[in-house]
Amino acid sequence: MHGPFNRGGRRKPMGEINVVPFIDVMLVLLVIFMITAPMLTQGVQIELPQVTSEPIDSQEDRDPIIVSVDREGAYYLSVGGEEMAVDLEELGDRVLILLDQQPGTPVMVRGDRFVPYGEVVTLMSTLQVSGVTNVGLISEPPPRD
Repeated sequence: MHGPFNRGGRRKPMGEINVVPFIDVMLVLLVIFMITAPMLTQGVQIELPQVTSEPIDSQEDRDPIIVSVDREGAYYLSVGGEEMAVDLEELGDRVLILLDQQPGTPVMVRGDRFVPYGEVVTLMSTLQVSGVTNVGLISEPPPRD
């Protein structure tokens, strides 16, 4: 028999690499990572340790913009010692106006320890949508025994 694959018992070396199995493996890995990636962003319930942190050294003499959320979920904006109650919808606009007037002003978030975590995340998301790229969190050191 003389066919395209039978050359009289001699085998000619192939100059090609079959990449189909490689592509199959890569597609399977892609699907696996696409499915597991959203699960990696989910959190688990843990008890965080209390640690002493060092205060942030501010190189600028500007007063930071402090955005607070209290136990009832009310939002406050504080600049230079003046504190005013604001709605979440207008909070982003006010912070954006303040940052347009004084670019580079640090933005800090202060949340009551009994506020649900979702309230703080909503606040930080609102700040991010408003164009704030760097947000600091204000905390207190743990009590000394």
